[in-house]
Amino acid sequence: MGLFSWIILGLLAGFLARRLLPGIASGGLLTTLVLGVVGALVGGYLGTLIGFGEVAGLDPVSLLLAVFGAVLVLAGYKLIRRI
Repeated sequence: MGLFSWIILGLLAGFLARRLLPGIASGGLLTTLVLGVVGALVGGYLGTLIGFGEVAGLDPVSLLLAVFGAVLVLAGYKLIRRI
């Protein structure tokens, strides 16, 4: 997967994760991109561990895994910020 694909996937996953968990973190486009890319890495790792798949491109399974990972990262951020 190329850099441009990671950027697009990261933006989509970060945007969707922020819509699923509103009000947790504020930030702009760069924050959303970083959240999505880190989420894609986390989701891809967990998906590979449990045998669900991997983040391999701009397909529905990759997007689902990336959003799942981004939601986990965003929820973890909320827990750390609360402490």
